[in-house]
Amino acid sequence: MTTTPTGTGSGARFVTTHTLLTLDARHPFVAKSLLDAQDMHRTVMSGFRGWAEEGSSDARSQMGVLSTWTVDLRKAQLSLVVQSGVPGDWSRVPRAALAEKPHTLTIDRTFHTGEKLAFRTVVNPVHSRPQPSSSPSVRVRGKRVAHTRPDHIKTWFARRLQPVGEPAAASDGVTRIGAVADTDCLVLRVLPTVSSTTAHKGLRVARAEIKGTLTITDPPAFVAALTRGIGHARAYSCGLILVR
Repeated sequence: MTTTPTGTGSGARFVTTHTLLTLDARHPFVAKSLLDAQDMHRTVMSGFRGWAEEGSSDARSQMGVLSTWTVDLRKAQLSLVVQSGVPGDWSRVPRAALAEKPHTLTIDRTFHTGEKLAFRTVVNPVHSRPQPSSSPSVRVRGKRVAHTRPDHIKTWFARRLQPVGEPAAASDGVTRIGAVADTDCLVLRVLPTVSSTTAHKGLRVARAEIKGTLTITDPPAFVAALTRGIGHARAYSCGLILVR
């Protein structure tokens, strides 16, 4: 299983599996996943049947499954990266849909304070907008609203950075990632919103890609962020942090 140890001294160990699936975007199986976010979720989870109890509401998090994808329109190829704490079985993906054989890599790495890493992540940058209540004593859950302006998205990410000496959870409850970055040097791109018209009709997931360099300040918190992902919509290919 993927581990999130407390670490010793200034280091923390990260163990996981990454699988790269290179798929033919013109194949109906793949095209359907590109058109529907819920179908993409099913494609990712199809590699892990039997590991968690059928119908479990937190099967994805139990197995440590996160994913991210990019599409090359010129080559008509979908590159899907799946992170998991258990091995995947991709035999259910139609052979004709595979542009290349799935490539799996086991990662076992210890991260240290002060280490600098290039990173890429696709996030769902949303904030909670308060909803009116008929009574001051009744607490109404806020509505999630997506940030669409690059400067607001950058601020969303900056709130999750963790300066040296700061705790892994901010006073407002935001979980930090155990690292800092020069926000002026971040490369940010607003991506197309993905949606679903099937099982989760009305689902819309705003997305943004963020690239840059992270400096680790809290290795255990950093490993936790790598393991669990950041932000919402982690079932829909958001939140995975890839580093090198």
